[in-house]
Amino acid sequence: MQSSTEVFRSGRVIDVRSDVVVMPDGSTAVRDVVVHPGAVGIVALDDAERVLLVQQYRHPAQHLLWEPPAGLLDVAGEDPLAAARRELFEEAHLTADRWDVLLDAFTTPGMTDEAVRVYLARDVAAATGPKHAGQHEEADMPVRWVPLDEAVAAVLGGRLHNPMAVMGILAAARARESGFAALRPADAPWPARLTAKAPRS
Repeated sequence: MQSSTEVFRSGRVIDVRSDVVVMPDGSTAVRDVVVHPGAVGIVALDDAERVLLVQQYRHPAQHLLWEPPAGLLDVAGEDPLAAARRELFEEAHLTADRWDVLLDAFTTPGMTDEAVRVYLARDVAAATGPKHAGQHEEADMPVRWVPLDEAVAAVLGGRLHNPMAVMGILAAARARESGFAALRPADAPWPARLTAKAPRS
């Protein structure tokens, strides 16, 4: 990269920068990048092999989407696993004793640096204490436990559209075939998320 300029700062979730990039032939091109703090998602699987989905309104898509619990990595220095535990508690009032890395991905690498890590959470139980009071889109999120095979059918049938749901459900179904033996530990390195993101002010 030859140079980089911040062209928009939202003060909320995203920023936009404009990079001058040197191409393999030596020429240069300008590429706009949506800067994103990254996120974690949780495929929570109970003893009956049901996956937990929450429904949330997503304004850019203008749809109510069924998706796994998830949240931004917008707290400086916060460990991704700690963030996943927090999101599972806040969005579903659940805890889990067993955690593994299910997958890492870039959501839209042609336009944003958003990196996501999806965990598989098992040995799930109801949390103690008061429930988290969500705001805005999170104030009223229906929760549903769906058999994993039905969730796979919903993905392939075009009824689930959230990318963490699509990736996570298909990965969980594939991992189940080997008894989840190939999954990485919850504290596995995450080299794709190259730099820590500072919280938005």
